[in-house]
Amino acid sequence: MNLKMIAVMGPTGSGKSGIAEIVAKKIGAQLINADAFQVYRGLDIGTNKPTDCSPYELIDIVDPTEQFGLGEWIKESCQVLDQCWKKSQPVVFVGGTGLYIRALFEGYSEMSGPPDEELREQLMLREKNEGLQSLVDELTQKAKHIAEATDLKNPVRVRRALERIANPQNIEFNVPPYQKAKFSIVLNQETLKHRISSRLEQMVKAGWIEEVERLLTNGVPENAPGFRAIGYHTWVRLLKGELSLDEGKAEVLQATLAYAKRQRTWLRKEPGITEIPFDPVTADTEQLVGERIWALLASANG
Repeated sequence: MNLKMIAVMGPTGSGKSGIAEIVAKKIGAQLINADAFQVYRGLDIGTNKPTDCSPYELIDIVDPTEQFGLGEWIKESCQVLDQCWKKSQPVVFVGGTGLYIRALFEGYSEMSGPPDEELREQLMLREKNEGLQSLVDELTQKAKHIAEATDLKNPVRVRRALERIANPQNIEFNVPPYQKAKFSIVLNQETLKHRISSRLEQMVKAGWIEEVERLLTNGVPENAPGFRAIGYHTWVRLLKGELSLDEGKAEVLQATLAYAKRQRTWLRKEPGITEIPFDPVTADTEQLVGERIWALLASANG
């Protein structure tokens, strides 16, 4: 096989991580995280990190209080790619942050990226629940010079300023000449909804709320960059007594389903991607889907 740079994509809950691990094992590839929040230490249950993170690069590399966005991820990814290229090792990227994959694979040398819809939704939810002042305080803390030039009474201007901080501009990078391939794991919508709902229950039982409480106890502030991940602000409000458990779960489920819908829309427009059907209700397993991708890679290589 020619040296491959592969992306296994799909909406949250689609099983893409397990499938990517199977593909990586088949071809001896390095796994690289492409999820915007699995980079944060301590955000384990809520970001659905793999049970064993040791085969991965770019998981648990920054603290929840640190800014880490597209520019930082591209820089770190290129360093890993260079190391793997020198070892003649293929790579498999897996994660739900489509902007990261598109920027890296399509070679955008200068981009601020389209609006991060997940971040925008989180900011709007925070504004609704915590008030505009919460966002103003975060903007002032992160970039005082930008806050001074922003109309802090205008919620739209404040949100846009925070979005610009999260997505740096003028990103220049070089990727080794890997042969690239992208795959999208496609599930029936109702099946995916059921999987997301079941997974949420499992995550709560596994201690997701306790994870948030522990992070707060350890000094992570409510406006930390890592807490932009879906669910964390909801559980903060629950811990304050502002929500019941059922209300919190309903809010997190709604946000997760909306995120999955945005991901599916994004993937339908992804350049050069191959859709891979996955029907776990019948005979399909992650192992079979992984082997299907491996067979496609092998046949493409002749």
